[in-house]
Amino acid sequence: MRFNLFEPRIDAHIRKAQDYLNEANLARLEHQVAAEHHAALAKMYAERAARLEMEINSALQRSLNARPRSEDAKEPPERAPADAAPLYPLNPARNTRA
Repeated sequence: MRFNLFEPRIDAHIRKAQDYLNEANLARLEHQVAAEHHAALAKMYAERAARLEMEINSALQRSLNARPRSEDAKEPPERAPADAAPLYPLNPARNTRA
Protein backbone atom coordinates (compact mmCIF):
# COMPACT_ATOMS: atom_id res chain seq x y z
CA MET A 1 0.00 0.00 0.00
CA ARG A 2 1.32 3.35 -1.04
CA PHE A 3 0.99 6.64 0.76
CA ASN A 4 -0.24 9.23 -1.75
CA LEU A 5 -0.12 12.72 -0.30
CA PHE A 6 -1.53 14.51 -3.33
CA GLU A 7 -4.40 12.20 -4.23
CA PRO A 8 -7.86 13.01 -2.95
CA ARG A 9 -8.99 11.01 0.06
CA ILE A 10 -12.55 10.01 -0.73
CA ASP A 11 -13.22 8.32 2.60
CA ALA A 12 -12.26 11.46 4.58
CA HIS A 13 -14.46 13.60 2.36
CA ILE A 14 -17.42 11.25 2.84
CA ARG A 15 -16.95 11.21 6.62
CA LYS A 16 -16.80 15.03 6.72
CA ALA A 17 -19.91 15.30 4.54
CA GLN A 18 -21.70 12.84 6.85
CA ASP A 19 -20.74 15.01 9.85
CA TYR A 20 -22.13 18.09 8.08
CA LEU A 21 -25.33 16.22 7.23
CA ASN A 22 -25.82 15.15 10.86
CA GLU A 23 -25.17 18.71 12.04
CA ALA A 24 -27.67 20.10 9.52
CA ASN A 25 -30.35 17.61 10.58
CA LEU A 26 -29.81 18.44 14.25
CA ALA A 27 -30.04 22.19 13.55
CA ARG A 28 -33.24 21.62 11.53
CA LEU A 29 -34.77 19.67 14.41
CA GLU A 30 -33.79 22.33 16.96
CA HIS A 31 -35.32 25.09 14.83
CA GLN A 32 -38.47 23.07 14.27
CA VAL A 33 -38.91 22.63 18.03
CA ALA A 34 -38.28 26.34 18.57
CA ALA A 35 -40.84 27.20 15.88
CA GLU A 36 -43.47 25.03 17.59
CA HIS A 37 -42.69 26.73 20.91
CA HIS A 38 -43.01 30.20 19.38
CA ALA A 39 -46.26 29.26 17.64
CA ALA A 40 -47.70 28.15 20.98
CA LEU A 41 -46.57 31.41 22.59
CA ALA A 42 -48.11 33.44 19.76
CA LYS A 43 -51.42 31.62 20.22
CA MET A 44 -51.31 32.17 23.99
CA TYR A 45 -50.63 35.91 23.61
CA ALA A 46 -53.38 36.27 20.99
CA GLU A 47 -55.86 34.69 23.42
CA ARG A 48 -54.60 36.92 26.22
CA ALA A 49 -54.99 40.04 24.07
CA ALA A 50 -58.55 39.01 23.18
CA ARG A 51 -59.41 38.49 26.88
CA LEU A 52 -57.93 41.87 27.82
CA GLU A 53 -59.81 43.61 24.99
CA MET A 54 -63.07 42.04 26.18
CA GLU A 55 -62.35 43.14 29.75
CA ILE A 56 -61.58 46.71 28.66
CA ASN A 57 -64.65 46.89 26.44
CA SER A 58 -66.82 45.51 29.23
CA ALA A 59 -65.43 48.03 31.74
CA LEU A 60 -65.92 50.90 29.28
CA GLN A 61 -69.47 49.77 28.58
CA ARG A 62 -70.25 49.61 32.32
CA SER A 63 -68.79 53.07 32.89
CA LEU A 64 -70.78 54.52 29.98
CA ASN A 65 -73.99 52.95 31.30
CA ALA A 66 -73.31 54.26 34.82
CA ARG A 67 -72.96 57.91 33.73
CA PRO A 68 -75.98 60.23 33.95
CA ARG A 69 -77.67 60.80 30.60
CA SER A 70 -77.85 64.60 30.81
CA GLU A 71 -74.95 66.95 31.31
CA ASP A 72 -76.92 69.06 33.80
CA ALA A 73 -77.30 66.30 36.39
CA LYS A 74 -77.88 67.69 39.90
CA GLU A 75 -75.69 65.24 41.84
CA PRO A 76 -72.10 64.37 40.95
CA PRO A 77 -71.31 60.65 40.75
CA GLU A 78 -70.38 59.01 44.03
CA ARG A 79 -66.70 58.74 44.85
CA ALA A 80 -65.01 56.17 47.03
CA PRO A 81 -63.85 57.43 50.45
CA ALA A 82 -60.19 58.43 50.62
CA ASP A 83 -59.38 55.64 53.09
CA ALA A 84 -60.96 52.90 50.93
CA ALA A 85 -58.67 50.23 49.54
CA PRO A 86 -58.04 50.53 45.79
CA LEU A 87 -59.73 47.97 43.56
CA TYR A 88 -57.70 45.49 41.55
CA PRO A 89 -60.13 43.75 39.17
CA LEU A 90 -57.48 41.43 37.74
CA ASN A 91 -56.65 40.02 41.19
CA PRO A 92 -59.65 40.26 43.55
CA ALA A 93 -57.88 38.28 46.30
CA ARG A 94 -55.29 41.03 46.75
CA ASN A 95 -55.66 42.92 50.03
CA THR A 96 -53.68 46.12 50.46
CA ARG A 97 -54.71 46.79 54.05
CA ALA A 98 -52.29 45.75 56.77
